[in-house]
Amino acid sequence: MRARHDAVMVGGGTARADDPTLTVRGLGPARQPVRVVLSAGLDLPPGGNLGRTARDVPLWLCHVEGADTAPWQRLGAECLACDSGKHGIDPASALAALGRRGITRVLCEGGGRLAASLLAANLVDELAVFSAGLTLGSDGRAGIGALGLAALADAPRFELAEMRAVGGDSLTLWRPR
Repeated sequence: MRARHDAVMVGGGTARADDPTLTVRGLGPARQPVRVVLSAGLDLPPGGNLGRTARDVPLWLCHVEGADTAPWQRLGAECLACDSGKHGIDPASALAALGRRGITRVLCEGGGRLAASLLAANLVDELAVFSAGLTLGSDGRAGIGALGLAALADAPRFELAEMRAVGGDSLTLWRPR
């Protein structure tokens, strides 16, 4: 999925918690998508995987005005100032900044809060849900953060487009109604 997109995007919480690389692996030589992290204050660990590989694979950091960009620019990251939103960065502002630089296909991989902000702003073209044969309940992390819904009728609606097995897991693809 990463290889089919111009960019792979996560929120700052996911970048801090998971220390991801966000690269295409296991396909031989492959074009790498731009790695995008939305972090209002850029409070990310520069010594992590993203910082260590910023010169090897493009890393763009979306932040709000006033964030200290110098450490990241020294590492080779491109810093994009975006408008602030209800819970950090306004997702429409971040996507517009990416679009101005030619990014048209973005895979949002994570952060429940980032996913919720994209859904709430009606910026989701497709929802890909992977499921495994295990149950975590409230001990796990929510794949989508709070949407602040007053009623079930206010929830974003999707229709099933595809369902398939992926190894021992399943993938369902949903498109907005």
